[in-house]
Amino acid sequence: MQLRTLGRTGVKVSPYCLGAMMFGPWGNRDAADCARMVDTALDAGINFIDTADVYSQGTSEEIVGQALKGKRDNVVLATKFHGAMGEDPNARGNSRRWIMQEVENSLRRLDTDYIDLYQVHRPDNGADIDETLGALSDLVHQGKVRYLGSSTFPAEEIVEAQWTAERRTRERFVCEQPPYSIFARGIERDVLPTCERYGMGVIPWSPLAGGWLSGKYRLGQDLPTEGRAAMLPQRFDPAIPENARKLELIEELLKVAADAGCSLAHLAVAFVIAHPAVTSAIIGPRTMEQLTDTLAGASVSLSDDVLDRIDAIVPPGTNIAADDAGYVPPALQQSWRRRRPAERRNAG
Repeated sequence: MQLRTLGRTGVKVSPYCLGAMMFGPWGNRDAADCARMVDTALDAGINFIDTADVYSQGTSEEIVGQALKGKRDNVVLATKFHGAMGEDPNARGNSRRWIMQEVENSLRRLDTDYIDLYQVHRPDNGADIDETLGALSDLVHQGKVRYLGSSTFPAEEIVEAQWTAERRTRERFVCEQPPYSIFARGIERDVLPTCERYGMGVIPWSPLAGGWLSGKYRLGQDLPTEGRAAMLPQRFDPAIPENARKLELIEELLKVAADAGCSLAHLAVAFVIAHPAVTSAIIGPRTMEQLTDTLAGASVSLSDDVLDRIDAIVPPGTNIAADDAGYVPPALQQSWRRRRPAERRNAG
């Protein structure tokens, strides 16, 4: 694989990043099989692996750590923090207290002395971004972390983080990890241009739209009895209008893929890495078969004509379903944030 530079860091990474979300009870419980997938990915030229503390509550990190024994220094290793890691209300989020505690847990599970890329998994409305960046900067200065990144941040929070880093002399986020696929193109409006403006790398997750673009889901056919459809049937319920629309679009995209001489899955990943702002697409296989199939599409390159046809089917900057954005701001989640207290309403 022809390596790409991660933002302005000078670090070279493969255009495919091996995502380990499916390593462990969430997906593949066979640690030895997961280790074989890591070896297969490395042999294919992938040098970039991404996981998170919350994936199977730490099991994914443990599997990755074991799989990288003797190979660690040749891999750009990324993990994330933010999600709840227990019942303790302080064992989550983006506070200094939690960051300093959880990085030690991740280092232990990964069996490594340093993390190449430590990412904030989601924004935290309750934590000042300066506190978060201050704690993360200390980890960089201590040598426990090499670079910092964000994941699923809206454009305005990416900008705020960059401004805070500059004004408070903090280490800055060098990359963003957003959802991006043919079905989730909303970030083309603001996140991708913002990342380009600040010289940030982009590492999209879910290029297959949560499995929708894998080729397994077809109009008029029963849902698969295993994989994501079995784990999250509501996300694939054809009675939901957005899902019905996706099934219709898949039929159109299959024609585009056939004319391009590739599978739908290969079309989908090639679409993501074709964007000039994108550094590396995260592929998240659950089985060796899924991994080898994805790797077989590494040489697929889409012409402008093919990209134009995709644009005609799913217009740039649009998400087929609102949930595809991956993050709902607190202002939309909690109604009280949009309503004045009664005494203020009555006062006019």
